[in-house]
Amino acid sequence: MANTSEIKLSIELDDNRVPEKLMWTASEGGIHAEESKAFMLSVWDSNEKSTKCIELWTKDMPVDEMKVFFHQTLMSMTETFHRATGDERMSATMKDFCDYFAEKLELTK
Repeated sequence: MANTSEIKLSIELDDNRVPEKLMWTASEGGIHAEESKAFMLSVWDSNEKSTKCIELWTKDMPVDEMKVFFHQTLMSMTETFHRATGDERMSATMKDFCDYFAEKLELTK
């Protein structure tokens, strides 16, 4: 039998189906029903050669925190791209964009 690991997402919705509470569990990582204000999930559909995405955030997610969340996500994607492809040139370009993004949103002070 193969080893498996499970990540679980739970979303509490208001009457208009707007997320009020996001919880996630990753038992192998020691995380159980941890609350979050936003998440993004991307999966690759190899048959369709396309990315399927889910992006959710709670209605009380502060805009300033959303800006930081996006910046940190872009930085993480840049690092992942570099590890996955070894493409130094494009990774540096992506990092430059992340720096520009942070500067324009005045995240770096």
